Amino acid sequence: MELTKHAHACVTIEKDGTRLLIDPGTLTPDAAEAVGRAHAVLITHEHFDHFDEELVAASLEARPELRVYGTAAVAAALGGHDGRVRAVAAGDTFTVGSVTVAVHGHRHAPIHADIPCPDNVGYLLDDGALYHPGDAYFAPDASVRTLLLPTSGPWTKLGEAADYVRAVKPERVIQIHELMLSDLGQTFTANLLGENGLTGVPISRVEPGTTVRL
Repeated sequence: MELTKHAHACVTIEKDGTRLLIDPGTLTPDAAEAVGRAHAVLITHEHFDHFDEELVAASLEARPELRVYGTAAVAAALGGHDGRVRAVAAGDTFTVGSVTVAVHGHRHAPIHADIPCPDNVGYLLDDGALYHPGDAYFAPDASVRTLLLPTSGPWTKLGEAADYVRAVKPERVIQIHELMLSDLGQTFTANLLGENGLTGVPISRVEPGTTVRL
């Protein structure tokens, strides 16, 4: 399985010719190209930086083979498209090509009492090979080899991120949702949370456009 990092929270996962794209939002410059290459798009929640509604809707119209999975709010925004858009929730499982997906988690991490907290799901791929939590520090009750860890945003806290990594116990961590951090901020965060920091787990900074093997 290979992971290609895109800007912000968006990643492409490829295995045996199957491509899954997770969270193509409006902050991802190459989102249209990535969606155009994907067999399925997985959306963790409806916030604009994870879900470019206009782009995904247009892709569904242009590509009858495309499948989309997301929360009930995401599915409602897109419409059914003859069953090609599926609402998923914690406990659901599905398969896209050679990749199995299990759905975990319920809610977006709190930002402020005045800001609504939408549904948010995480996707666990291939029996723990990779976990994308969306915007939440939800620890799935399953083993995780590679954890995608959000490290910047109005809801993130480094102390909670450290406790989250400790709870999940992954073999490795890759930073995502890092767009609000400067280069110095990303380095500091990786050092604080990484192998020689609070978690003891290797944490990688993967530049957008880079592909790594999982």
